[in-house]
Parts: sequence; C-alpha cells; structure tokens
Amino acid sequence: MPKDPGPARRRAALLVAFLVTGLCISTWVSRTPAIRDATGASTAEMGFIIAGLSVGSMIGIALGGQLVARNGARFVILWGMAAVVTGVAVVALGTLAGTGWLVAAGLAFFGCGMGSGEIALNVEGVAVEAAMGRTVVPGLHGSYSLGTCVGGLMGLAAGLLSVPVVTHLTTVAVLSAGASCWLVANLPSATGRTDPRPGDTAAVPGPTSASPRAIWREPRTVGIGVIVLGMALAEGSANDWLPLIVVDGFALSATVGALIYALFGAAMAVGRFSGGFLLDRYGRTPVMLASAGLAVVGIGTVSLAPHIALGAFGVILWGLGASLGFPVALSAAGDDPADSARRVSAVATMGYTAFLVGPPILGLVGEHVGLRPSLMIVLTAVAVSALFSRSVAKPARPVRAEAAHEVCPTKSSG
Repeated sequence: MPKDPGPARRRAALLVAFLVTGLCISTWVSRTPAIRDATGASTAEMGFIIAGLSVGSMIGIALGGQLVARNGARFVILWGMAAVVTGVAVVALGTLAGTGWLVAAGLAFFGCGMGSGEIALNVEGVAVEAAMGRTVVPGLHGSYSLGTCVGGLMGLAAGLLSVPVVTHLTTVAVLSAGASCWLVANLPSATGRTDPRPGDTAAVPGPTSASPRAIWREPRTVGIGVIVLGMALAEGSANDWLPLIVVDGFALSATVGALIYALFGAAMAVGRFSGGFLLDRYGRTPVMLASAGLAVVGIGTVSLAPHIALGAFGVILWGLGASLGFPVALSAAGDDPADSARRVSAVATMGYTAFLVGPPILGLVGEHVGLRPSLMIVLTAVAVSALFSRSVAKPARPVRAEAAHEVCPTKSSG
C-alpha cells in the first residue's frame, strides 16, 4: 500500500492525470469531422454517437462517489485512467471499421473512466488544497484545458499531415497508458475513504453523516448543482460541437475547426491557471458571476458572428467564461470533509446530466435550425446558473444534510 508522497508530489500526479484526460478527449474532438465521415453519420446521428460519452460518464459518476468512499481515490483513478485509455483505443477501432455504434461504445468506456475519475481526482484535489492551504483545484482543471489545447494542436497537425485517425488515436492511447502508470504510483491510497484502515495517512477526516438522498435535499448543494449544470453545458457543448460548428456553421475546413478548438482549450487553460489567484483575492461568488457573464457574451458572439474572426474572439470569451464553473463548483461541494465524496458526486452528476442531454439536443435542434443558432440553448442555461452564484461561497459552518431543513430554500445558503 503506497505511503503518502506529500502534497506537492500528489499535486504533480493530479496535474498529469488532468493533462492526460484533456489530451485524450481533445484527440477525439479534433478528429470528429473525419470520424463523422468515416462512419457516414448525419448531424443528428453524431449527437447520439457523442451521447455515448455522456452515458458512460453518468455511469461512472453514479459509481464514483461510493467507490471512492469504499476504496479511496487512488483505486478509482487507476481504473478510471484504464477505462479512458481503453475508450480511445475502441474509438480508433470503430473508426477503422466505419461503425458508429462501436465509436459510441468506445466513448462510453472513455466517459465511464472520466466520470468516475472526475470524482476521485477532485476529492484528491480538495484534500491537497486543504493540505497546501491555498486554492489548487482550478489549476488542476487548467492542466486538463492545457491538455485539450495540446490535443487540439496535435489534431490540427495530424489533419495537415494526413495522419490516419486510427494511427493518431492509437499513439495517444499508448502515451496515455504510460503516463497513467506513473501518476497512479504517486498517489496515496486512502483519500476520500470513509472507513480508514491501519496505515492510511491521507484519508479525509470526518464520519459519513448523510445518505445520498439526503444530500440532494441540501439547498446549497442543489444551488451548486444548478451552477455546474449550466457551466458544464457551456464547456461540454464546445468539447462536443465546436469543430463541427466551425466546419458547418462557418463553412470552413476541418483544419480550421481543430485550430479554433485548440484556441478554446487555450482560453480555458488561461482562465483556470489564473483562477487560483482570482479566487483567493476576490472570492468565489464575484468570480463566478464574472465567469458566467463572459461565457454568455462569448457564446452569443459565436452564435451571431458574421465571420470567423469575430467568432474566434467569441470562442476566447466562451473559454475564459466557462473555465472556472466546473472546478469551482466541485471545490465548493467538497468544502465539508464529511461526505465530501458524496457531495462532489452529487454535484458532478448534475454536471454530467448536461453532458448527457446536451449532445443529442443540440444535434437535433441543429439539424433543423443549424448548430450556431442552437447555441442559444447553452447561453440561456449559463444565464440561469449565474442566478445561483452565491451558492459557491464558503459556508460559515459545516454543511450537514440533517440540518438542511433549517435553511430557508428561498435564500442562498452560501
């Protein structure tokens, strides 16, 4: 059983984990036009293929919290990264066979690993944040965004050099497998476990105090969930559709689509790496309000822009605005060490609900009105999430499900 390697080394391992996950998902996204052509899928059919990622993610989210509480974050991260790598390989196989359902199955594997790993990585990140005494989680998600940027640029290069999709995805899967072995070896075994065992040094303190159903009755947790629902839809819609929005909405090449997607990833990375400073200086609520405002302006610009230059500016605002929603919400959900894994799981479930319903809805609407006009659905969801910004404020006292009835549901509990 590995000993606690110390917060700095744990943070480095988490940075690699997020980087690898971002690299893998952007590898898939940057090649979606080529994969669509290989499978012969329509826009609506691509929505359902992409939904395989969200279905798998929901399964992983549903299992992640309980698995972390029982076995610790390291165990879940290990199996999550294995599923991510397997998913990329299966997507490559489905592309080679020209079979849409096999691509969807690979995405389901990927999503399951990413969903369960999301819980474990954020529980571990919250523990590292507490150990280091400063904001850490947004920077970890910044590493994910950096991975999406690097993956997008790799996809751009692969397209320019006519590298086959299968070769591209297989290479990324092999590299990711090697990195995953290293990062898992540098994590403690007990973070998030609610039944610490002899020799564990990194377990999150505090007893399990609430059932999963009771957690959903906490006004603060529900408010955080609404935020992550809108902000995850903003992030996920770009991850799912941005290259195709450029190709179909602006009548440009897949190469330009990959470049614009890499730009989105770069904007997300900048927002997240600077997020720790902004959050420590200004607090969560003002930063969340500003983030939602930027995202609304950016999404609206992409939807209405008459040419790609203005659309690219909108993509930058979209990425900056969407960058902090998911990590700040998950960090807020883990404020109370007791039931941290379950609260993070509950909030992440709402976020992945957006990932689940977003692709097919945008695909179906986009089939009739176009992908760019369909972005108004995302814009509305982000605007609504801004109304709950106070929910992410650090609570004056620990959150407990059994005290939820004492909080007036018409007021913010943040």
